[in-house]
Amino acid sequence: EEEDEEELTEEEVPSFVDNGDGTVSDTRNKLMWAQADSFSEFKYGINWFEAQDYCESLNEKEFAGYDDWRLCSTEEAKSMFSFTKSNLDKDGAEIHIDDIFDEGGGHNTWTYLEKPDYHQYAEKFSYVTGNEMWEHKDNEYSHVRLVRDAGETEDYEPEWRKDTRKF
Repeated sequence: EEEDEEELTEEEVPSFVDNGDGTVSDTRNKLMWAQADSFSEFKYGINWFEAQDYCESLNEKEFAGYDDWRLCSTEEAKSMFSFTKSNLDKDGAEIHIDDIFDEGGGHNTWTYLEKPDYHQYAEKFSYVTGNEMWEHKDNEYSHVRLVRDAGETEDYEPEWRKDTRKF
C-alpha cells in the first residue's frame, strides 16, 4: 500500500511550469515547449515543410530568447499526453494535454521523424487518441508544437553551490 502512496506523490509533482514568456518547461523530461502551437499563429493547418519553416522563423526571431527550437520526437510528444489531462483544441474538442498550454490549438503535432524508405511521410502524434501515425508530408490538416532541450543550459547555478548541495 505504501508504494501506491509514493507513486501518487510522484504524480502530484507538477512537471509543467509556466515560464511566463510563452514557454512551458517540462521539468521531469528537461524540455521546454512553446505554450502555443502553429495553429495559434496561422489559424490554419500546415504541412510538414511549413512546420519546418515555422520552426526556422521562430529561431530567427529568437522566440523567448532561444534559437534552438525544433520539431519534437514521437516520444516527446507522448510525454505531453495524458488521459487525466484535459484541454480544448481549435474546434472546442477535448485534447489530452495539460491546461497550462494555450487553448484553441491543433489536436496533433508533426514530429521530426521521417519514414525510412518513404521520405514523403513523417510521423504525426494525436493529442486526442495518444497515437502516432505516418502522414504524408503534404497533409495540411496538421499542426506543430515546437520544443527545445532545456538541459544544463537552464542551470545558472554557480559551481560551488552545486558542490555544497551534495551533502
